[in-house]
Amino acid sequence: MHRTTARLSAALITAALVAVAAPASAHVGVSSTDAAQGGFGKAVFRVPNESDKAATTKLVVTLPEKTPFAFVTAGAKPGWKVEIGKEKLAEPTKVGDFELTEVVRTITWTATDGGIPTSQFDEFAISGGPFPDEDSITFAAEQTYDDGEVVSWDDVQKGDTEPEHPAPTMTLAEASDDGHGGAHAADDTDEASADTDADDSDDDLATWLAGAALVVAVGALVVSLRHNRRRA
Repeated sequence: MHRTTARLSAALITAALVAVAAPASAHVGVSSTDAAQGGFGKAVFRVPNESDKAATTKLVVTLPEKTPFAFVTAGAKPGWKVEIGKEKLAEPTKVGDFELTEVVRTITWTATDGGIPTSQFDEFAISGGPFPDEDSITFAAEQTYDDGEVVSWDDVQKGDTEPEHPAPTMTLAEASDDGHGGAHAADDTDEASADTDADDSDDDLATWLAGAALVVAVGALVVSLRHNRRRA
């Protein structure tokens, strides 16, 4: 009986340690404090390194084809080279008050000094607009590691189940009365960062559950040791 208890305790401790080490919902996400429908703002892509042996050395963000931006600039980062890929449109397209014949399609950051190490994350920003008059906007991201692995974050969620590689999706605040929406977005308690807050909540829950499992496992191990001493 005491051997079974000891084995069970060891298994529980191992499972708890694995749960603590494994990040929950660690995927490329996007958030903003000022992006609103019809307005201009900044979008920040959070990129965690999920590999335990390789560094992230490249990130490609693809902008939505159906709702292009009239203006886009990419945030400069020390240790990274940034490139903007543009695309000619088959016919002129109107976005807000602007008529476009060419749009930005991709933004690529390539590491020039090591990239994102294991167990770390970094953030990459773009600024532009106008954002579409929709509740949210979805991008696609491609993450490349220095061992050759490429992960595409482009799965659109359907229903309540999150896909394995969800596309970065950002909530847009409603436009303000002046039609710009920037100030309104800031007053909405960071509505655009709701996805990031949800991810943080998932991480906290996973850590709490792992901690509880570890406490239970240690308790079972103590009981087993006491039982063994009494038998001795």
